This record gives sequence, C-alpha cells and structure tokens, in this order.
Amino acid sequence: MTYNDLIPELGVLDIEASLRFYTQTLPFKIEYQRQDVGFAFLSLGNSQLMLEQVSATDAATDEELRAGAWRTGALEYPLGRGMNLEIRVESLDQILLALANANYPLKMQPREAWYRRETILIGQRQILVMDPDGYLLRFHEVLGERPAD
Repeated sequence: MTYNDLIPELGVLDIEASLRFYTQTLPFKIEYQRQDVGFAFLSLGNSQLMLEQVSATDAATDEELRAGAWRTGALEYPLGRGMNLEIRVESLDQILLALANANYPLKMQPREAWYRRETILIGQRQILVMDPDGYLLRFHEVLGERPAD
C-alpha cells in the first residue's frame, strides 16, 4: 500500500457510527483497523482518511499532548469547524446515489464551480455533505480546464 503525503486523521465520537457512514452510506473501503483503540484507515480512490475514536472531549494537558492525546481544545459538535475535506471522485453521481439511497441530507446541492489558477479556470461539479461528527466533506468530479477571461 502506498500512503499519501498528507492523510487527515479525524477524531470521532462514535467510531462505529462513523464507519457505517463512510463504508455503508459512502463507498469508502477499510484498508485496516485497530479495533482495540477504535482506529480505522480508509480509502476512496486516491483519497485516504484515518478515523480515531476520541477517549475524552476536553482539551488535553501538555503532558497528555506529549503522550499522544492531540486535542488542542474542547471537542464539541460540529467537530469539523473551520475546515472542509475536498475529495475528488471519478463519478459524483455514484456518491449522490449512495447518499440518496441512505436518505442522507446534502449541505449543498450539486453545483458547477470554476476556480482560477493563473490564466486558466479549473472546473468541477461538487456537493457538500456533513459526516456524523460534523466534518464537512466536499466531493467533486473534474470538469476540465478553460482559459480565464
């Protein structure tokens, strides 16, 4: 297995609920787990994500941080405040169908967006969905490039 250079690790309140969402509602695959500590390594296409059950929701002390309890502040829902995870997929329709089949709500309906990169625009069709812990996921499929005006 090849690991990406950047792999987000999300602290979750209920690992079983998170795994149901990511692997039953969405088509993520469990690459491996450490069930004794509530950890799972997931993948979807070229995207990788780690989930870990948090053992406490208060901010960690300096000693706890050094020991591996990486809670820099109190954990309150929604846990994903201030960030979203952009996940490129081959088919956004596959994700939409999976969410619709599970009756799972979207935070943003499918829309086309074009983002400037120097002299070109990069297009994508995208949606937003919030996972059970409040992490915002932005799934998108590539539409291509065109010259910027």
